[in-house]
Amino acid sequence: MTDHMPDDGNRRGHPSYLSPEILDPNIRTGAPSAYSGGLPAVTVALTMAIKQMGVARTVSSLLDVNQEAGFDCPGCAWPDPDGERSRFEFCENGAKAVAEEATRERVTSAFFAEHSVMELGQQSDYWLGKRGRLTEPMYLPKGGTHYEPISWDAAFALIGRELNALASPNEAVFYTSGRTSNEAAFLYQLFVRQFGTNNLPDCSNMCHESSGLGMLESLGSGKGSVSLADFEIADCILVIGQNPGTNHPRMLSTLQRAARRGCRIVSINPLEESGLKRFKHPQEVSGVLGAGSALATDYLPVRINGDVALLKGIQKAFIESHPERIDRAFIGEFTDGFEPYCEDLATESWDAITTSSGITEARIREIAAVIAGSKAMICCWAMGVTQHENAVANIKEIVNLLLLGGHVGRPGAGACPVRGHSNVQGDRTMGIWERPTPAFLNRLGAEFNFTPPAEHGFDVVHAIDAMHERRAQVFIALGGNFLSATPDTAYTAQALQRCRLTVQVSTKLNRSHLVTGEQALILPCLGRTERDLQASGAQVITVEDSMGIVHGSHGHLAPASVQLRSEPAIVAGMAKATLGVDWTDFVADYDRIRDRIARVIPGFENMNTRVREPGGFALPHAVRDRREFATANGRAQFTVHPIPHLEIAPGQLVMMTIRSHDQFNTTIYGLDDRYRGISNGRRVVLLNPDDITAQGFSEGDAVDLVSHFRGVQRRAQNFRIVSYAIPRGCAATYFPETNVLVPIDSVAAGSRTPTSKSVIITLERPMAHG
Repeated sequence: MTDHMPDDGNRRGHPSYLSPEILDPNIRTGAPSAYSGGLPAVTVALTMAIKQMGVARTVSSLLDVNQEAGFDCPGCAWPDPDGERSRFEFCENGAKAVAEEATRERVTSAFFAEHSVMELGQQSDYWLGKRGRLTEPMYLPKGGTHYEPISWDAAFALIGRELNALASPNEAVFYTSGRTSNEAAFLYQLFVRQFGTNNLPDCSNMCHESSGLGMLESLGSGKGSVSLADFEIADCILVIGQNPGTNHPRMLSTLQRAARRGCRIVSINPLEESGLKRFKHPQEVSGVLGAGSALATDYLPVRINGDVALLKGIQKAFIESHPERIDRAFIGEFTDGFEPYCEDLATESWDAITTSSGITEARIREIAAVIAGSKAMICCWAMGVTQHENAVANIKEIVNLLLLGGHVGRPGAGACPVRGHSNVQGDRTMGIWERPTPAFLNRLGAEFNFTPPAEHGFDVVHAIDAMHERRAQVFIALGGNFLSATPDTAYTAQALQRCRLTVQVSTKLNRSHLVTGEQALILPCLGRTERDLQASGAQVITVEDSMGIVHGSHGHLAPASVQLRSEPAIVAGMAKATLGVDWTDFVADYDRIRDRIARVIPGFENMNTRVREPGGFALPHAVRDRREFATANGRAQFTVHPIPHLEIAPGQLVMMTIRSHDQFNTTIYGLDDRYRGISNGRRVVLLNPDDITAQGFSEGDAVDLVSHFRGVQRRAQNFRIVSYAIPRGCAATYFPETNVLVPIDSVAAGSRTPTSKSVIITLERPMAHG
């Protein structure tokens, strides 16, 4: 499996920590697509949906997605349109997400009786996900080989016993996925803090934690400062380290409108993704029969982790060649640190800038002229800039660029981190955070008459280390696929196996159910698409999108099983068994949860009334609304950062993990990446043709990937080489297959996000496997 292996792995017959590491025998490669969307997107979406849901269920489900009286897409967090909405307010990958949840396939207790944990561990992630919806609580006893049915009451009692047997509440870890609703997240963090710990790691720790910290320290707010309306009037949009065509497809219609009115769209990314080349809107005649719309007006193929260098080069050229375009009035009134920032740029060498970024000085100056001419610029970004050791510096350099032109707190301009999971931002707003502020804890304690713990808890990496060292004994995950989502998969697997109990609240089978503690529980929950009927009737849940809009979600489908419980009900069950608290009223009527949210969290006043208004309501944002900056001195901060230097030996490459077009996070919809011309397989490594030759390989060769960090090697076996337009010295691979290569101890400074986009690797001929 890897050179960095656990020393006590494969307990209880677990055969694998990852998907089976075998070559995809039928993989095919071709030219990347010249466009995104169009008839193929419609065909693929409907084909996959009908295959899993049937015709009638497909129609009823897809017509409800992202509608005011329907349910929020369980995929990305891109905002819904203001005003009138299309009856087809979903994208290709949104349709796939709905089909995965609303599938007619079922995983019952009979399935688990037929298949041992060992047998299931030999299957691929794709195979596991296609088995269907979980239908009843399941228990894997100590020493057992098969999951077996367990009642809800017995499951809760087991959780309560194990938690209460701990020597300290800090020996438990409570993870949260970004799928979780505001109501469930609020109850979950309340339960955890009443239990006595802030061990509340979440998926933000692995994605936009760097964004939040970088913006918080430089602007005073960790949330983006734009609304959807700002995209309608921006004259320049930078898309940095983001692939919206696959990861946030509904964003493409927003970019299309901007492009049609002449907005400059600058794409900065190691790969020229099809989603930013040309977009064929499936709901337009020109999107089906015509050429569609060109999107990115400019593309800069920056080297992996060359963003600081490139951004500094753009700002240096801006100041040198266009000093009259600097917004000195804004800078003088609202910012601090401008002089040392200018001094640093003046001394930065063009040789260092161009060498690190891979972009010529002439091209950088061309883009600087475009940006200097903008009167309203938005900077969008995603994981491409947040998962490096210098990720926080990346974010602060983006903020520097915005501040230079005064593009903060005015219409059509601002910072736009584009979140992945549909309520990842809402969960953090609700208090899912290992480092809560004293103000939040004081309000929570006053409302519920207890003293919350003040000591900071474990983030994801801390949690893995704590479990590995047996300082944490119980692991509970409210959603997600923790093992496959986290770095250093073999190390994480061993950490989970050292727990006394692992609990997964899930909708579908995944690999985290197969690598467990001494005992394990699977607790099946309702999905977004399903009716949530409680004592007071049908319930509404709420979510917060990437731009701070809180709105309701109403599932309409019959639940996959009568035994499913809602996430709030599951949290309440754990809390009663552990703490003896009775949250029956909260579960009976979610309005009662929202009443308490409104009293604890600023901006949610009168929540129950406002969330029922068309489109929900916008949370206040001081930076966006009033140009107020809650930094230490009340001013936005220019900051100075050196150009990062990775120690790369001859023959080594810098690898970044990416998604295929047939996946969402760790959920594998299919085995194709249509936009990149890859089909029938996922174990590929994208390399520059010159690097392939220089390394002594040919396209299509099988290789093992070996990562190198602090003297430790980690190995992922059996990948096919694919020749691709990517900068020299760079490589791209899909996750979760290559998460095994990401070192557990390589994290971003400050935010501690795993460095999944800066992995140093070498290529080796496949080793003899035995």
